[in-house]
Amino acid sequence: MAIMEILEVPDPRLKKIAKPVDTIDDGVRKIVSDMFDTMYDARGIGLASIQVGIEQAVVVIDLQEDEPPLEEGGEPRPARQPHVFINPEIVWQSEDLNTYTEGCLSIPENYADVERPARCRLKWLDLDSVAHEKEFDGLMSTCVQHELDHLAGIVFLDHISRLKRDMILKKLAKARKAA
Repeated sequence: MAIMEILEVPDPRLKKIAKPVDTIDDGVRKIVSDMFDTMYDARGIGLASIQVGIEQAVVVIDLQEDEPPLEEGGEPRPARQPHVFINPEIVWQSEDLNTYTEGCLSIPENYADVERPARCRLKWLDLDSVAHEKEFDGLMSTCVQHELDHLAGIVFLDHISRLKRDMILKKLAKARKAA
């Protein structure tokens, strides 16, 4: 288990554009494993390689939707359903839009409403170099689009008004100063 450093805004490395993965080998599998460890440790639901300083097109997502508790009156348990997307590419997006309150591990404890296409179709490779194509909707569609933005050097702040963006950046700076 290796926890990687998650880059935070305004780190200029977050603006880098990921390059395609040429060969899916043990090195890439280790990166994916470490990314999952990092994402779970940070209590996130998605992580792009750019966020941990790796300029390869790799995304991990796990919405961790709750399962029933093991015992009556107990806490619900997060159900892990890890997804790995290597060289992901959106090939279609719906015209209808959804708005979600998004957060980001690179912009800790800050959230904003972001409007994105409600559905998208994605193609990618898995860890065995097998090609996939699938349509996603709901939170998974939003998360896929959010993480693929990272691979293009875009953070969710780039989708909101300048006023809201400036407010979040000031709040981040103030929190860092206080720490």
